[in-house]
Amino acid sequence: MSGGVTPDLPRRVNRRSGFPESELEKRGLKLETGAPVTGAIATGEAVAVASGDGTVRFFRPGTDPTVTKAHDGAVLCLAVDADHVLTGGDDGRCLRISPDGQVEEIANFGSRWVDCVAAGHGQRACSSGRTVHVWRKGETSATSLEHVSTVGGLAFDPKGRRLAAAHYGGATIWERGERRWKPSKLVWKGSHGAVSFSPDGKYLVTAMQENALHGWRLRDKGNMAMQGYPAKVKSFAWAGDAPHLATSGADEAICWPFDGKDGPMGRAPLCVAHGGKRLATCVQSLSEENAVFAGFQDGAVLLAALDEAKESIVIRGSTGAEVTAIAATKSLSHVLIGDAKGSVLWATLRAGSTHARTV
Repeated sequence: MSGGVTPDLPRRVNRRSGFPESELEKRGLKLETGAPVTGAIATGEAVAVASGDGTVRFFRPGTDPTVTKAHDGAVLCLAVDADHVLTGGDDGRCLRISPDGQVEEIANFGSRWVDCVAAGHGQRACSSGRTVHVWRKGETSATSLEHVSTVGGLAFDPKGRRLAAAHYGGATIWERGERRWKPSKLVWKGSHGAVSFSPDGKYLVTAMQENALHGWRLRDKGNMAMQGYPAKVKSFAWAGDAPHLATSGADEAICWPFDGKDGPMGRAPLCVAHGGKRLATCVQSLSEENAVFAGFQDGAVLLAALDEAKESIVIRGSTGAEVTAIAATKSLSHVLIGDAKGSVLWATLRAGSTHARTV
């Protein structure tokens, strides 16, 4: 791994019996929240953690976490909105929550769940059923965008000019015009869920109900099928300079190359962070590094360079609970890991430091 923060965990592991407890775990803060962790996301030097009981916690270096009971039910989705987070719940509410626990209700759909949220460049969007509601910067009322089926994923592009909505049969890209949003269809059979633009805005990728990803090259709507996974892809993240799209769904992090004019078409992925017989359930990039975190069914989390020749290092050992969330602060000073049983680990990425260090 080049530059940045490197955890001091060089031990090898017995992959049959599980990964041992790491030094990072021993020095970290461990919490049992009592509800499954449904997501985590970094906003600057804070990490927001969502739970199945409607609670949102903000973790920051050097202070106790802020705990906010936000939703009456599970938090289903969250996204960064400046230094706040945008959340959606099965109580039908879309909320904006600050690190100090202030809650602003953006929308309330009653008994209809808020399935997806997205934010970018002062804009906010959420979906309930087949309808996406978008608030442009400076607007107090939302624009409603209809789709053929329930929306499975939402994402703004890096410049905030386009909004992608995944649904059955493909995805729709809405481009912001002077007076309205203009749709463009991307077609591929099947149900499409989580969606993301590549960092350069040239590709769109969705996770499918099947054990596969699908992508489109946006300049000509060229299709890219990324198949062969033994399990459903629950998580993906853009990582490294190239960049690569790191994905869960196998016994290691499968990282597809998206450099060049054709992205991963006709190319093999990198395979790093091998977990033995365990399947990866959550992946996250190490910001500004050519490296990824991979969390597994048994609770273990590995950190691996985007280099198949390099050994992975253990961030968290096997705990028996599926990893559902991983996030690191912007400076890489701290990492947070959450799992399906409600356990949270909050720890420094390097012993004795509260701020990022170059090593």
